[in-house]
This record gives sequence, C-alpha cells and structure tokens, in this order.
Amino acid sequence: MQNELRSDEFLSAAMERCGDAVYRLACCRLNSRADAEDVFQEVFLRLMQDKTAFQDAEHLKAWLLRVTLRCCADLRRSAWFRHTAPLEAAPDAAAPVPDDHSDLWQAVRALPDDLRTAVWLHYVEGYRTDEIAELVGCRPATVRTRLHRARKQLKLDLEGSDDEQPEQLGTDEAYQSAR
Repeated sequence: MQNELRSDEFLSAAMERCGDAVYRLACCRLNSRADAEDVFQEVFLRLMQDKTAFQDAEHLKAWLLRVTLRCCADLRRSAWFRHTAPLEAAPDAAAPVPDDHSDLWQAVRALPDDLRTAVWLHYVEGYRTDEIAELVGCRPATVRTRLHRARKQLKLDLEGSDDEQPEQLGTDEAYQSAR
C-alpha cells in the first residue's frame, strides 16, 4: 500500500507551494476556519492517494483548487453541515476573531457562493476567466457575468447609504443659500 501513495517530500512541497491558496479558497467558500481546515486535510489526503501526473506547478495548483471546490461543495451538502452551527457562531467555544478585515472583504464574504468564488479566484489567486471556468466547471462567459454581478453588488453595498447622506446635506445647503 505504501507504493501506491505519493512521497512525503512531494506532499510537503505541494503544501508549501499551494497550501495557502487551498486554505484561503476553503475559507472563502465556507466562511469557517474549522471547516476550511477539514477541507484542507481532505484535499491533501486526496492528493496523497491520487495518481495524476502533473505537468508543472500550475497544473498541480489548478488540480488542488478544483478538488478544494468539490470538497467544499461535498461538505455543504452533507447532513452534518446542514444540522450544525459554525464554530464561529458559538461565542464561548471559539476564541474571538480580530475584526481586522476591511469593509470590502466583509462585503465579498456576504456575496453568494458562486460570485464570491469568482471574485476570489480572479482577484486574489490571479486566475483569468477562462481558467476559472475550467476550475469551477462552467463557461468563461458565465464567469465574466459572475464577476460583473459581484462588482455591481459590491458597489451597491459599499457606496450604499454613506454617499446618499452628504448629497442630501449639500442640496439642502444649496436650497437654504438660494432662499
């Protein structure tokens, strides 16, 4: 059975090279550090048992990200996931997470899964739309539409009521000075 598994050196190098990307994508998809850690372990267990001959480091990274997306989807479909609360929701069970995230990333986290994944892979991981399409299993036009919708939603969320208030004050002042 040992002959069927990948070497420790290969796994260590893969974790060093792509581990952060796998973990960040899992966090992005699941909004839970504990679940992301479970997915991270599952992805690298699958890598250890897989027989794929990778052409280069980019091929390996794409494979790992594709497996990460599948593992996240599998976890979200599981009965266990649907009937439990995230660890972060239990205030006594989890250590407080510092709120050092910008408004932008909070708004990104609030996006639906498909939009959030497209944004993450494009802006954080640096993939082009055709590469994202291959990773998530859709057409490149679909990815471009998801990115467009995500940008539109982020603009609405981030500009929202903050810009409306000063505008009203400005018009009221202009109205008062015109009287």
